[in-house]
Amino acid sequence: MIFLAKTKERFVCQQCGYESLSFLGRCPGCGSWNSLVAETVTLEGISRPAGLKAPPALLAGITDIAGERLVSSLSEWDRVLGGGLVPGSLILVGGAPGIGKSTLLLQVAHRLTARYGKILYVSGEESPGQVRLRAQRLGALTGEIYLLAETDVEAILAGIEGLGPVAVIVDSIQTMFLPAIQAAPGSVSQVRECAARFLRLAKDGGPAVILVGHVTKEGFLAGPRVLEHLVDTVLYLEGERYQAYRILRAAKNRFGSTNEIGIFEMVTGGLKEVANPSEMLLAERPAGVAGSSVVACLEGTRPLLLEIQALVSPTTFGNPRRLATGVDFNRALLLTAVLEKRAGLHLGGYDVYLNVAGGIAINEPAADLAICLAIASGLKDRPVEAETLVLGEVGLAGEVRAVSQIERRIEEAARLGFRRFLIPAGNKCRLIGRNDYEIYDVRSVVEALELGLTA
Repeated sequence: MIFLAKTKERFVCQQCGYESLSFLGRCPGCGSWNSLVAETVTLEGISRPAGLKAPPALLAGITDIAGERLVSSLSEWDRVLGGGLVPGSLILVGGAPGIGKSTLLLQVAHRLTARYGKILYVSGEESPGQVRLRAQRLGALTGEIYLLAETDVEAILAGIEGLGPVAVIVDSIQTMFLPAIQAAPGSVSQVRECAARFLRLAKDGGPAVILVGHVTKEGFLAGPRVLEHLVDTVLYLEGERYQAYRILRAAKNRFGSTNEIGIFEMVTGGLKEVANPSEMLLAERPAGVAGSSVVACLEGTRPLLLEIQALVSPTTFGNPRRLATGVDFNRALLLTAVLEKRAGLHLGGYDVYLNVAGGIAINEPAADLAICLAIASGLKDRPVEAETLVLGEVGLAGEVRAVSQIERRIEEAARLGFRRFLIPAGNKCRLIGRNDYEIYDVRSVVEALELGLTA
């Protein structure tokens, strides 16, 4: 047996988990100031066997777990996970306070218990009465959902061993602690060691474990970065607290794609799946208003139709303002410069405000041409035709470059009534035989502005 040191004093960065034997004003790991906190860790009585628990096994003979996923009837949740919850996996769900993490996981527990049996919900922040009140509002009081209000990891592991659930939800990992570690709950040492205990539980033939994690004011998961490397899947629940839509996004997934998203709507009875998000996002789009264009963005395998709005007004100050919501600010500045240099639009005396309706953020360059068209439409006060979809990446020379999966984007737009498409010339050859649509292939921003803006 190998015995570790009984105590160890160190300084740990609360942002990235960097460890130092002495205090440092600035963390060498993440560069943050005054983030190193002294911690004394007691590891007395903890020992690890020197030998192997099991001999090496042939890779081809390992049991395949692909067909053993725990599939709930919450299709958006299953989509993001890659088809369902994998037994023995460790999942981290993060999000801002009040965004709906506990609500979503309680709904998932209710759906899973109806198919697979016992689910253990560990509450470290709320009392049993509070959890029951939420379950009653969500209609999740039926089934074998067991509640344990505990923060001691050793006691939780003992409860799991006695109950034998198929899945465990820990809300949240920042409230858990190990008595052997002399550090406050939520500290780097506690979060890391507690997560490691749950990892060993899951990998040693135990149930699937879902950990709820807090986020910092910058939007990152609180605690050490090693926590994200430790788990199998990292999910973020995003959205504005005062808007109805929530997006579940996978930042890491060892059992599926990291490009899939799930879209929910917050209603009185909890989080409701949005089966047709494009139609809902465009439901309140005004017709015949200048400064509006529609683009089809891909989120994983799902095309989303989003409205880009631009407000261009004469500036009252010496320097014009630029503001972008839902669009990368630096990308918006770049496209504004391209319009000034290549298209001859004089935007130096105008304030430009960009917004993506519905609170969705656009990250792919396929929306460049739609942004340019919305800005030009707002400047010239000439609306884009209501049934026009705009696609294309814009280069610094003003050229329009091809985008991926053009057929899937156009099919989604056509299903919602769009019949006129401005697409890059590089995608024209892939759309031969589409005679029922008006498809215009453009090679430059100037050509797109001439075709896109109505009189």
